[in-house]
Amino acid sequence: MARLPYVDPETAPEVVRQVFAGLSGRLNIFGIVAHAPTLFGPLVALGDAVLVQQVLDARLRELAILRVARLSPARYVWAHHVQIALDAGVAREQIEALERGEFEVPCFDESEQLVLRFTTEVLRDVRATDLTFAAMVQRFTAREVLELLVTIGLYMTLARIMETTDVDLEPALAETA
Repeated sequence: MARLPYVDPETAPEVVRQVFAGLSGRLNIFGIVAHAPTLFGPLVALGDAVLVQQVLDARLRELAILRVARLSPARYVWAHHVQIALDAGVAREQIEALERGEFEVPCFDESEQLVLRFTTEVLRDVRATDLTFAAMVQRFTAREVLELLVTIGLYMTLARIMETTDVDLEPALAETA
């Protein structure tokens, strides 16, 4: 059970109601973040930018998000992003490897392993090593590197919000988790 009540869009301030009206679904995370009306809209917009407007390959984005979810740990992020990752072309074998905490295994190609190593270093150490960063800028554009950093940062933030407030999984996901 969540440690904060979920904001009811019907009784929320107008700015919050407007953001809720623009959402395609009612995820529990939105009901928690809506407690901060000045952050709610920008956070939703950032999430939209990360999920649908980046040039970074969606498979790589989802691998990074799942790595953040496992290392944080964040069960809500993991539960939501397994299917998104599958839809983006991530193989079930890769998801199972990430679930075990493995990423330097043959089911990941060099680019995927690099993104996962970069994600791990940024998450654990704040800063990627010079070696990893040099490999990233050699393989990816500056835009892709920054998009990946923002993705990692956003999901680190969301993981902390979700875990600290005990956001409940939606019933359909709770049955499969």
